[in-house]
Amino acid sequence: MAKVLIVGSGARESALGVKFLASPQVERVFVAPGNPGMRLLGLEPVAIDVLAFAALADFAEANVDLTFVGPEVPLVAGITDYFRSRGLTIFGVTKRVAQLEGSKEYAKEFMLRHNLPTAKARMAENLGAAQVLLKALGTPIVIKVDGLAGGKGVTVALTQDQAETALANIYLATPDAKVLLEECLTGQEASVMALYSQKQCVILPLSQDHKRRFNGDAGPNTGGMGAISPAGQFNQHQVAAARELMERTVAGLNLDGDPGNGVIYMGLMFTPNGPQILEYNMRFGDPETQVLLPQVQNDFYALIMDLVTGHQPELQLDGRTYVDVVLTHPAYPASAHPSLPVVRPSATQLARGAWLPAAVAVDADGELHSTGGRVVSVVASGVDAYAARCLAYREVAELRGELAYREDIGVRAL
Repeated sequence: MAKVLIVGSGARESALGVKFLASPQVERVFVAPGNPGMRLLGLEPVAIDVLAFAALADFAEANVDLTFVGPEVPLVAGITDYFRSRGLTIFGVTKRVAQLEGSKEYAKEFMLRHNLPTAKARMAENLGAAQVLLKALGTPIVIKVDGLAGGKGVTVALTQDQAETALANIYLATPDAKVLLEECLTGQEASVMALYSQKQCVILPLSQDHKRRFNGDAGPNTGGMGAISPAGQFNQHQVAAARELMERTVAGLNLDGDPGNGVIYMGLMFTPNGPQILEYNMRFGDPETQVLLPQVQNDFYALIMDLVTGHQPELQLDGRTYVDVVLTHPAYPASAHPSLPVVRPSATQLARGAWLPAAVAVDADGELHSTGGRVVSVVASGVDAYAARCLAYREVAELRGELAYREDIGVRAL
């Protein structure tokens, strides 16, 4: 029987752990560092930081057959390269390929090199240059800080004042920041994700994230307040176009050299002029993972190992729609304090995958409490978007306690 190590700690890693543990080939799943709430799912947290490569590799060498990397930070820092240098089996992109997420400038160059559609953009390396570009380009405009930003490094400035304020705040915090000023596109966004290894690729159904904190896409950007998949508002032609762009992305990676293996997350916008690529993330999205993996009926461990060994798996889906509502601290994203009690899920809720902890601790008396901004993902499925939403919010009513959430996850799919 196989053992798996997942690197990361949030609800995405909870969903991955549950999926691996469901494989008849897997007996134990470790998560480093994980969170204590994961023990309710049968997962085993290991107190090793995601950037402690030597310690992670030592643990993997002694205990597991496969390591799967969840978050972007260790990928950009080179965890895959380190594991490879020690002859360990790992699923995650190399440091070079991770630059597609780690550098927006690198990603733009990749898209232009491979003739992939994307918004026009210019790069500025200091405040003065950014202000000159802003004056020339005008508003509305999208301002992106180069580098990792946890999904929150983007400002859509509708007015000159908003743009100038955003730039001033960026350079006050980071005087040497590189900033991308990008054409503001209009349309509906979709998340397109694929598992790949060299030229083999498994493209998952389209999903849609909900980034803004409040109903109606109001308030500040967050790491994600919920997701739905499949995103039924997109027609078969749009789905086919998204798949084609993913296939062209994988082809581009292969043309540029050894692409290794891992996850590609393509942020896409369907505009009146056709689909445009907004960004690449080189790992599973959170909260999209929580609505994608339950659809997959394959033995997930076997699927990943097929890719690692150069075989093309055939994806099998259950045909249902999934909705994830993220329960957050009421002060999120500004704060995650003070810690709040978390409602303990029932055995049946755990069994049907309704409760995935992101930042949950367990005290000496067995009581659960929050340790972060995004605390729990609540997931449900239905025969369509309407049924999935109804069931998800029924679960939310039982599990929310003092936590906050959006009430409109998935409404665009109705």
